[in-house]
Formats: sequence, structure tokens, C-alpha cells
Amino acid sequence: MTALTVKRADGILTVQDMGRPGHLAQGLSRGGAMDRRALLEAAALLGARAPLAAIEMAGAGGQFSVDAPTRIALTGAPMSATLDGEALRWNATHLLQPGQLLQIGGARSGVYGYLTAAGGITSEPWLESRATHLSIGIGTPLAAGDALPCGDDPAPERPAHGLAPESRFDGGTIRVVDGPHTALFDADVLEAFYATAFTRGPRGNRQGVQLAAEARFTTDHAKGLASDLIGPGDLQMTGDGVPYVLMAECQTVGGYPRIGTVLPADLPIVAQAAPGAILRPRRVSLDEALAVARPEEAELRDLAGRCAPLVRDPATIHDLLSYQLVSGVTAGDDLDRG
Repeated sequence: MTALTVKRADGILTVQDMGRPGHLAQGLSRGGAMDRRALLEAAALLGARAPLAAIEMAGAGGQFSVDAPTRIALTGAPMSATLDGEALRWNATHLLQPGQLLQIGGARSGVYGYLTAAGGITSEPWLESRATHLSIGIGTPLAAGDALPCGDDPAPERPAHGLAPESRFDGGTIRVVDGPHTALFDADVLEAFYATAFTRGPRGNRQGVQLAAEARFTTDHAKGLASDLIGPGDLQMTGDGVPYVLMAECQTVGGYPRIGTVLPADLPIVAQAAPGAILRPRRVSLDEALAVARPEEAELRDLAGRCAPLVRDPATIHDLLSYQLVSGVTAGDDLDRG
């Protein structure tokens, strides 16, 4: 068993995994990582068969140490990171030794970064998940001095791996499919909505993200609308026509009209949009939405196939002379012999 200790917490740090699906009837939303893609990337980099419980870092990281050698993966929103003062590559794995200090700074773009130990965080699960669910009081943010139990690294000798980052940290286009309330909105309102470049508003957390614009998107047909099931991705309008994208810890029922639903594949773009980022909705058909839907197991396999061993720059290796760079000697005439 390995302990991952939080020496200092600079952002809002929580333990997150893929959440608790299947409990809407009990009033519990799925929760879990805001950027699920980042946990899949970490699993691929570490050679894991499934996503692991990790530390989600909102805005900034902190300082961390371990008491046994373990590989870590750094994914999600790129943040400055150093190990004993040496810069680390993001979207990559690194071997962390006891006594070393891992320091993670603020997000350079995006919002949520992830620190994943190769053995995963193994704190006591509740409903088969270790995820902190802040809105209903499951767990609390991490603080300095917290020591998280982790499984032992199954392959500490595995070379460091990297993965080319995706461009999902500065806003962009989000695909939206019609929902049960879309027909409540007049055609001109729908046209205006999909022609708007929204700014990620100042109001946003693990429950939902505000889309800000001068225009308002209302309907006269939502009066007396009965509450029904809602979930992550639903684009819900407030009474004055301000849209919110519901996120991981959203409520399970609601009575506000929903103009559509953001595709699961594009929710990481919304999650990682910092205030001021531009988000452009694009309406897609149900057939198109189904065509791009993929199981997360398939995504993990694809990501694993894209990972590659890191090639270190010799100029950054402070103990380069301690490495055995030449193995064996020759007579010097190897190329002359047929």
C-alpha cells in the first residue's frame, strides 16, 4: 500500500472517479470527474485496464509526496508541474520516489487537472465509487496533511509514456441534440440560440455551467411544465432565458425547459471552458449523435494505442553522466564485414 500525501492544496482538490451511475431513483446524480476523458487518458498512459480514482484539481494543484515508488499520470487542464524543481511534461507519466516533492501550479488553460497514481486511490468506496460528491456531502475537499491510500504500482519499471494533448481547453464547438422540450421553443428562438457564440459565464461549478450572452432564450409554452428526470449535458433555461449546461453533480429532476442536450463526447469541452471562453452550440440530428456515441472502453483502447514512450531531452537530465549510454565495444570494422 502506498500513501499519496497532500503537502499543500492550492486549488479545490477532490477524489474523483467515473462516479455512481444508476441511482437516479434514489435522488443521487452520477457525479464523478468533470472531465471523464482525462481519467481515460490517465488509464491509457499508466497501462491500466480501467479508469482509476484520482485527484481532481480545480484551478490549481498543490504539493504532493509518496512513501513508496509509484508512477503518476498528469492529465486534463495543463498545469505547470515540477519534481524537485525539474519541469515535468503534462499529459505524461513520471516516476515519483519517496522524499521527492511534486509541485503542481495553476491551470495554463482549462479548469480541471488530474493527478492519478498508478495504483489508484483506494479509499473506502460508497456505492461502488470513491468519488467526492460535494453537492450532497459525500466527502470533502482535500487539505494539507491528507494522506490518501493508493494501491501499489503494478509496473514501476514501465517507461514513462506521453500522449499528444487534445484541444479541448479553450472552448470551442459543442454538439447539441434535440430533447423532449425543444419543440416548446419557437423556430426563431432556436435559430438565434444556434447562431450565438456564448461566453462561459462567471457562474459555474460541478453542478452546472452558465452560458452568457446578451440575448435571452425563452418560451411561452413552459408554464406548468412538470418536473422530470435530468442529467449531465442537459441545456436548461432559467426563467429569464439564461442557458446552463448541467454537469456531473446536477440535480436529478427539474422543471425548467431544456432546449437540448450536449453530447457526452463534448461535455469535457464545457467542463474545461474557463470563464470568458467561447462556446458555440451546433445542432445535430439524433442519427448523427448516435453515430458518434462510443463506449468509454473503446475510447480507452484507442487512447492506449496512441500512447508512446517519452524521449527525454539530454539537456534536461541533471544526472546524465550516471547513465550507461554505451554497451560493449567493437573492433571498429563492423560495417566492413559482410
